[in-house]
Amino acid sequence: MKQQLALINIGLLAVCHSACTPQKVQQDNNDRPNILFILSDDHTSQSWGIYESRLNSYIKNENIRTLAKEGCVLDNAFCTNSISVPSRASIMTGAYSHQNGVYTLSDALDPEADNIAKRLHEGGYQTALIGKWHLKKEPSGFDYYSVFHDQGDYVDPVFKTADNWIDDDKGNNGVKEEGFSTDLVTDKTIAWIKDRDKTKPFMMFCHFKATHEPWDFPERLKHMYDDVEFPEPENMMEFGPEKSGRVFPGQQLENLASRWEIASKDPDKWWCRYPELPFSTKGMNTIAARKATYQKLIRDYLRCGATIDDNIGRLMQMLEEEGLAENTIVVYVSDQGYFLGEHGFFDKRMMYEESLRMPFVIRYPKEIPAGTRNKDIILNVDFASLLADYAKVHAPEKSQGRSFRENLKGRTPSDWRKNMYYRYWTQHQIRPAHMGIRNDRYKLMFVYGDPLNTKGSEDKVSIPAWEFHDLVNDPHENHNAYNNKEYASVIKEMKKELLLLREETGDTDRDTPRMKEIIEKYW
Repeated sequence: MKQQLALINIGLLAVCHSACTPQKVQQDNNDRPNILFILSDDHTSQSWGIYESRLNSYIKNENIRTLAKEGCVLDNAFCTNSISVPSRASIMTGAYSHQNGVYTLSDALDPEADNIAKRLHEGGYQTALIGKWHLKKEPSGFDYYSVFHDQGDYVDPVFKTADNWIDDDKGNNGVKEEGFSTDLVTDKTIAWIKDRDKTKPFMMFCHFKATHEPWDFPERLKHMYDDVEFPEPENMMEFGPEKSGRVFPGQQLENLASRWEIASKDPDKWWCRYPELPFSTKGMNTIAARKATYQKLIRDYLRCGATIDDNIGRLMQMLEEEGLAENTIVVYVSDQGYFLGEHGFFDKRMMYEESLRMPFVIRYPKEIPAGTRNKDIILNVDFASLLADYAKVHAPEKSQGRSFRENLKGRTPSDWRKNMYYRYWTQHQIRPAHMGIRNDRYKLMFVYGDPLNTKGSEDKVSIPAWEFHDLVNDPHENHNAYNNKEYASVIKEMKKELLLLREETGDTDRDTPRMKEIIEKYW
């Protein structure tokens, strides 16, 4: 019997040796695509030029447009928590905030947590991360990383690597590098790809700081949009809830004007350096002041975004020159959307469309039909599963998403989701904590307005309230139709579905009984 077992073991070893020869590994690696995942910050769909927008004729987007022509554009990609740190954690882990533990800007991603970089690294990929990380603790799963300290600066940013890592909340001992951040991130990305181990496929996470506030830009774009007056959103003069029925104040443009004026007096005392100060609305009436603030915001923002487009072009040219274009998946996506004057707002966080939507384009010539668009509801928790699918590895341990590889081919599974769950956890009275559900036509938001146990929230609560929007009849969400009897049955059904989504995603509020009280009283 022992002799038979020994012979079996020898046979198994021989099979394993045959399956694991360098030639076999090389063949598998050649079959698997490289991945270039380009992530920007707050680069909202209104400013990409490939989505419906009043700004389309003003946007410099040659390279984004080329990616769209050569790949697939997602029309309904959404984040599950519209703020940078939690969205990035969901992209890495494939999990909602309540599963990965990153709820607010004040939270950090545990290096021990499973993530998509770890999975690809274990599966034989070379992995690298360059640019904005913002998850505070050391990146894990990467062969190489060079990331900004905290948010990073636009000009002469500091980069941190494994050689000198200190968590962001414990100090900054990185190395300052001269230049503009978007250009530098691209330089480093190109250098790493050219110098990589060419016997392995790679996954490069190339993360830009742009277009995050303060929307700076390099000198070469300084005169772009000189003397241009940009069209305004139709609802920019919404100063309060009187006509719209909105149940929260929002981050209004007047707050941005105040930031600029404070920074104009003493730039060193503000948290960031805005371009082209001083700015003042002194002597202007309310309408004129809001108009002037909007024009400066758009001018700065689009110049900042143009720098991204420049560098996407550099990356695409490098892939061509290196012979990598055909077998490299290129993703360009923003971590969330952003308000550019809609409703009189700037910033993000709230579940209105401008903030919720993640503009997303993907190119993979071997598989994805060129010049296509997809309208399925895709979430940031799906990204890790998609990349894992292409790389032939398992998704991260806590992943709750699903690969949309077939969707991109035009073969959407019959059981694909018909609605989505969203929750923004941070409580501030102007941007209250809320949750919601969205399907292909309707959106229902429950603004519960309580900090519960979240970090970085105000102690003050807001009175819970509901918003409902018909996105077909009211695409710009100008009217809260929650009390419209015409929608009563739809709202009733969506409330049930919202509770089901909470249960399905595991968002139970087990540790916050206060939420149960709020739901029982206001549902």
